[in-house]
Parts: sequence; C-alpha cells; structure tokens
Amino acid sequence: MALSEWARTIKRDVHALYLAAGDPRTPWYAKALALCVAGYALSPIDLIPDFIPVIGYLDDVILVPLGVLAVIKMIPPEVMAEHRQAAALAVDRPVSRSAAVIIACIWIASVALAGWLGYRYFAGRF
Repeated sequence: MALSEWARTIKRDVHALYLAAGDPRTPWYAKALALCVAGYALSPIDLIPDFIPVIGYLDDVILVPLGVLAVIKMIPPEVMAEHRQAAALAVDRPVSRSAAVIIACIWIASVALAGWLGYRYFAGRF
C-alpha cells in the first residue's frame, strides 16, 4: 500500500469514527474514545508540534493510527462498514471552515482555563 493511499484510508477512517460516534448502535465507551481520536486527528494543534524535525510528525504517524485501530475494534463491524462508506462519499464535499474555528476556540479556551487554574493553584504556593 502506498503512503498516500494509507493516509487517505486513515483520513477516511477518522471521519467514519466521527460518524460512528453519533450512531446509537455504537457502545458509549467507543463513542467517547472515537470523539477523542477524531478530535485529536482533526485538530490543528498537535501534542508534538510539527515544526520539530522528525518527531514532530511522530504523533500523526503513530498515535492517530493506533487510536483509530483501537476504536475500530470497539465498534460493531456492520456499523463501521456503513460509516466508512458514508465517509468515502463525503470526501468530495467542501471543507467546513466554521468547524475549524470552533475547534480552535475550544483549544484556546482549554489552554486559557488550564493557565488560569494553574495560576490560582501556584499563586498561593510561592
């Protein structure tokens, strides 16, 4: 399998996981992990920034595929097949810029909250 084909397969499966997370036939624990994996894969912010040579892409090449495989094992095969087909059809649709803005806002709010809580915790210590 060529690298570009593998990347397309992972991208399709991430979208299929997102769709499967909204399906009532998917177990709750698979839904929770599917949303985490899909959110991380689609997020513009990485655990390891991509500008760091070699290891910057390590999370994209290792963490995302492993997360996808783990969630796929939790979802019933017929549900996953249905959502893979829907994700393959959605490839030709336009990209949602508003979803990217919402994800970025969630990340910014999370970082701000963590900073505020950290400040409140450590401000009294020193």
